[in-house]
Amino acid sequence: MISLGALALGLVIVGSVTVLLLRRQLREKYAVLWLAVGLAVLLLGVFPQALSWLTSALGFQIPANLIFTLAIGLLLAVTLHLSWELTRTEERLRRLAEEAAISRLRQDRLEQDIAALRHEAGKSSTSDQHKHDDID
Repeated sequence: MISLGALALGLVIVGSVTVLLLRRQLREKYAVLWLAVGLAVLLLGVFPQALSWLTSALGFQIPANLIFTLAIGLLLAVTLHLSWELTRTEERLRRLAEEAAISRLRQDRLEQDIAALRHEAGKSSTSDQHKHDDID
């Protein structure tokens, strides 16, 4: 007997992930996990007796315990992965901020050097005019 609720949930998951992928709002590396979850839910919707078989094969008392254990494991794995990604992103952001600060400092120094050169060029052109005035 097919479980319509699980079938509907699996279709919603697969459909949502597909739409997010097409809109480029979800990266492929994350979509693979969610597509696997959606397909697993679809399979359990089509073959609900597989859940009973997995429950006894893995030593659980009732199928709900297996589902909750798998859900908690999945959530822990996703949380760990996102924490790892966040740490990498923070490190990149810190490095980029440092590089931007160094570039800003170099730009400020170059602007000061240019201003100093212009000031020196202005002084030399006025002193050249005074020399020409003295000669005339």
